[in-house]
Amino acid sequence: MKKILLSLWMLLGGCAVAPPSGVTPIAGFELDRYLGKWYEIARLDHSFERGLSNVSATYDLGADGGVKVLNRGYDDRAGVWKEAEGRAYFTGESTVGSLRVSFFGPFYGGYHILALDRANYSHALVSGPSRDYLWILARTRSVPPAVLEDLLKRAKALGFATDRLILVKQDRDDA
Repeated sequence: MKKILLSLWMLLGGCAVAPPSGVTPIAGFELDRYLGKWYEIARLDHSFERGLSNVSATYDLGADGGVKVLNRGYDDRAGVWKEAEGRAYFTGESTVGSLRVSFFGPFYGGYHILALDRANYSHALVSGPSRDYLWILARTRSVPPAVLEDLLKRAKALGFATDRLILVKQDRDDA
């Protein structure tokens, strides 16, 4: 899994942390409300996640003021859970949903929150540093169809290839 994540960050440009051109991360972000477990509802597929179902990300405050990240997914073919631990730091103001995330030393990639349920922090649209990286996340293993449709429309309007998104299976009780 570490080699896979290293490949991810190398693909992301090593230290490419800015959002895609023409994309603005949300303002008014509240980290304390974002912390906790998020389930991956949909993603643009890449080799570092290929074959994984029941993917989740858990965010906790780190002792250094950053954010501890634990990504977890079930490898259906191998029949095992895979995990990767990382850390994230804001790229600027902590009220803007734009962070740099690292799973390996000096290699960082961008993590940009493009849309967020402001009332409950229950679902989010997140991109990497380019339009090749997109995730729909939720606090529950599924979202209502209207919520998914709205997030897909937003992503498409921002130039993401929503027709390439895969829906992530979330069916394990031991997730």
